[in-house]
Amino acid sequence: MSLQDPAEIFRLEARELLEAIEQGLLDLADRRDDRDLVDAVFRSLHTLKGSGAMFGMEALAAFTHHCETAFDRVRKGLAPATPELITCVLNARDHMRALVEGSPDPAAGDALLAELHRVLEAGDVVAATAAAPAVATTWRVRFSLPLDAMANGTNPLGLLAELRDLGDCRIVASTEAVPPIEDLNPTDCHLAWDVTLCGPKVSRSAIEDVFLFVMDDMVLAIEEEGADEAIADAAPPAAEPAAIVEPTAAASAAPPQGAPAAADARKADEPRKSDSTLRVPAERLDELMDRVGELVIAQSRLKQIATHSTDMALRSVSEEVERLASELRDTMMVVRMVPISTLFGRFRRLVHDLQRDTGKTIELTTEGETTELDKTIIERLADPLIHVIRNAADHGLETPEQRAAAGKPAAGKLTLAARHSGAEVVITVSDDGRGIDRERVRAKAEQNGLIQPGAVLTDAELLQLIFAPGFSTAAQVTNLSGRGVGMDVVKRTIESLRGAIDITSVPGQGSQVSLRIPLTLAIIDGLLVRVGNGRYVVPLAAVEECVELSHEQDVRSSGRSLISLREEFVPFLRLRELFRTKVAAGQHQKVVVVSTGEARVGLVVDQIIGDHQTVIKSLSKLHADVETFSGATILGDGGVALILDVPHLVDAGQRLEKQFRAAS
Repeated sequence: MSLQDPAEIFRLEARELLEAIEQGLLDLADRRDDRDLVDAVFRSLHTLKGSGAMFGMEALAAFTHHCETAFDRVRKGLAPATPELITCVLNARDHMRALVEGSPDPAAGDALLAELHRVLEAGDVVAATAAAPAVATTWRVRFSLPLDAMANGTNPLGLLAELRDLGDCRIVASTEAVPPIEDLNPTDCHLAWDVTLCGPKVSRSAIEDVFLFVMDDMVLAIEEEGADEAIADAAPPAAEPAAIVEPTAAASAAPPQGAPAAADARKADEPRKSDSTLRVPAERLDELMDRVGELVIAQSRLKQIATHSTDMALRSVSEEVERLASELRDTMMVVRMVPISTLFGRFRRLVHDLQRDTGKTIELTTEGETTELDKTIIERLADPLIHVIRNAADHGLETPEQRAAAGKPAAGKLTLAARHSGAEVVITVSDDGRGIDRERVRAKAEQNGLIQPGAVLTDAELLQLIFAPGFSTAAQVTNLSGRGVGMDVVKRTIESLRGAIDITSVPGQGSQVSLRIPLTLAIIDGLLVRVGNGRYVVPLAAVEECVELSHEQDVRSSGRSLISLREEFVPFLRLRELFRTKVAAGQHQKVVVVSTGEARVGLVVDQIIGDHQTVIKSLSKLHADVETFSGATILGDGGVALILDVPHLVDAGQRLEKQFRAAS
């Protein structure tokens, strides 16, 4: 659907409002006396209701009206922001989303409204002391809207109605800017309004709240004319008819009479918000990235031709195209990057619901929210992290009674953290719960036939059994866990992203699950190497250094596969043996030292060809189980080079080192 479709624009804005409502409610659960949060949630509900009515979604507007009314009572001090009310409105928010997406459950809506009314009736409060008599203040409000106000969903009559709700008012419409009827566009707003408003509850902030969502694009002047106990001196009675033009024939007005000229100059100098950001469908970004990838491949082809040419002009053009392609690639990568806070923010609601379902008190902490990841990876990480968090809350954290008996605070701590590590982003989910019972894991694994009874496993290998299909240590099946499918989904998804999972646990102190994810799935800088007659790409961000392996060192290290680097032994893998290359080895083999996290391993290659901008192509389903390679790329000469899976090779090298140390 085109982005210019009004219904689709409304859905995009409604999703943002629903997200703001959810985050505001979750913040309010921790700070129930924060009036700014109450006002923010109320305004979001009010805007969603008005926009829904504007776009013909009457069911959404009617349902949201009840939640708006509830928060209006909270805002006026007639009802408290109780945990029950917050939970009820959170559930109502889910129903609003279903209404926006067009898949509501009418029975659920009726039940939610009944619960909302019950919570409100139970939480009604009466002010302990009578409010002091307020002095009526008179305000002069003059405003005009932009020409495209109504086309963008703003209803002038709604704004005027909100002003009337504040107190007694007199409204006069200015029609001076309305063009002749033959030149009139019925979707444009040419009117301006002059409003005299008086009442004990009227304040500048209350008036500004009415125009909160259109203030950036309109002309608005608010002047206090003084205090008076009688409205008669300030304005005629509210029943007096106002000269208001119907909005179907109105739109954005010229500045109202008498409005300060400075306001016009200031608005002319200020950039419009709509000009600072631009919404682009995700599929267009994906398509653009594909084009950039094809450009990188063509540039690689041009570079190879220029390298073998004596034409200096061709070489110059090749270097310029390479520079531009590199800059375009980097720019495109930045466009696709989004902060991981967009992902972490979703889990606040999940933890809120888990507290209710498990009866546990959970404190969620997030770290490294500014860390950026490719948007495609962010989208695919949501489900795995949900499973890990649910597992930590259900299996890891204890109940308040159990924590008190163990000498721990009643509230369990759950921490989400993200950080960069070379070419990867490491996302950790840690808790301070009971830890993992190794004996129970082993018993369950033997029962399921995953390992032989008495099999010797390292601690890391034993903990990795948790990710086996159908594995669960839960004593009974609940709506949270027990079926053995969650952690299996985590492992499959992370491996499909060319990532890896590490898990550590200390009995009685807690557990930590670390997900190591590549920064992007599209284009990377690579180191092109040759092994035998084949060419391979090593992700450049994982490369630490390259050293030469002489024939004498190769013979001397035979059977040990260890090389000494600055008084530290590093295991290395002979890729010739791993790939079963039949071509004789060269006299000057090279060791490419790569790392992931704290682990390092050397990869022995025959030749280092040079750097290569690598457009990652997925392997076919036939080769999906080949763990040594994470993808392939097309070279400048049209050939194909496989991309080495560095985490897998590092793990293999570490296992090899442990075998050598155990045998020595």
